Amino acid sequence: MPGIVIVGVQWGDEGKGKATDLLGERTEWVVKFNGGNNAGHTVVIGDEKYALHLLPSGILSSGVTPVIGNGVVVDLGVLFEELEGLEARGIDTSKLKLSSNAHIITHYHRTLDKVQERFLGKRQIGTTGRGIGPAYADKINRVGIRVQDLFDESILRQKVEGALDQKNHLLVKVFNRRDITVDEIVEDLLSYAERVRPMVCDTGLLLNEALDRGEVVVFEGGQATMLDVDHGTYPFVTSSSATAGGAATGSGVGPNRLDRIVGIVKAYTTRVGAGPFPTELFDEDGEWLAQRGHEFGTTTGRPRRVGWYDAPMTRYATRINGITDLVLTKLDVLTGRETIPVCVAYEVNGERFDEVPVNQTDFHHARPVLEDFPGWAEDITGARTFDDLPKNAQDYVLALEKMSGTRISVIGVGPGRDEVIVRHDLID
Repeated sequence: MPGIVIVGVQWGDEGKGKATDLLGERTEWVVKFNGGNNAGHTVVIGDEKYALHLLPSGILSSGVTPVIGNGVVVDLGVLFEELEGLEARGIDTSKLKLSSNAHIITHYHRTLDKVQERFLGKRQIGTTGRGIGPAYADKINRVGIRVQDLFDESILRQKVEGALDQKNHLLVKVFNRRDITVDEIVEDLLSYAERVRPMVCDTGLLLNEALDRGEVVVFEGGQATMLDVDHGTYPFVTSSSATAGGAATGSGVGPNRLDRIVGIVKAYTTRVGAGPFPTELFDEDGEWLAQRGHEFGTTTGRPRRVGWYDAPMTRYATRINGITDLVLTKLDVLTGRETIPVCVAYEVNGERFDEVPVNQTDFHHARPVLEDFPGWAEDITGARTFDDLPKNAQDYVLALEKMSGTRISVIGVGPGRDEVIVRHDLID
């Protein structure tokens, strides 16, 4: 099974980096196919912790060729900052490949992102302010700057002029900011041209050739299903396709090349930013989960909102993505609880919903229907087989599996690279 997609099931931060890294030991290629540096992966290897934002987490595995696909928006300053940080720690980054069709985040995208979010006031979406949304908007409006444009100064200048023509009116007349000159943008972008040139190529061709040879390619999704621009809690979503379908469009391979879809889901639920969250906790339980799970954003450092496991949402994500396997992370965080509530349905104005409501208004007003499961007190970080888990932990996992619509193949029992239980091999 050479084509494996990894996607988040909830609102991100589920531990996708760890799953990709686990597969990375036996794969030749890891592809980031959507998003930008607005999300992060934390990977722990031994005593070392690596926080990645733009780079595919497969870059930490020496036998892997990491790829940034055409569906990604790239902040070149962040790209080289991350590369230099890894190189300073002895990580070889020379294999990185970058799609010539990937769009570039510029200074004016970051500026617009911040001022537009402030302008929304109480209606803020909760963006990271890194220019992701405005860059994708330019892509759809056909005024974006692509990586390949760095190598033709005339074309680059024309495109920057076209992009700034309208944006400067907006910045000056609406937001009372100074205008941005074409020269400063062009000069900044051209400063990266020769540094980026060696890694730029037709990544879609490379990946298809790798799949033809039977090599294992892992497609690593940024953000998660409930942040997908089409299928998430719109408008409180990201600006890209974070579901399995985005792996094809964001990398240049056909959907028939995707053999296995792996969904990453926490043993509870978290969210960063605004938007509906039916199981969110505002009490001591929420504070306990946040502290136990170290729930702070890898990229932003913002505290994450926390809540109990949401089974209807996992079923929804399983359908949307065609998930074949779930990786359940952070089971160890729940150790020490006497009971563990799970959302098995929603209640909206007295009506029960066993699935995610089709209307955003209903989902916004949904309250969780909770079922309690017995907890456990034993330390599970040393468990390496399912039978090593306490009986109540096993029962909890099996209950989630039954409610979620697909099998739980891997269980995370600690933050370390090797702190996992593999019930079913993800590559077979």
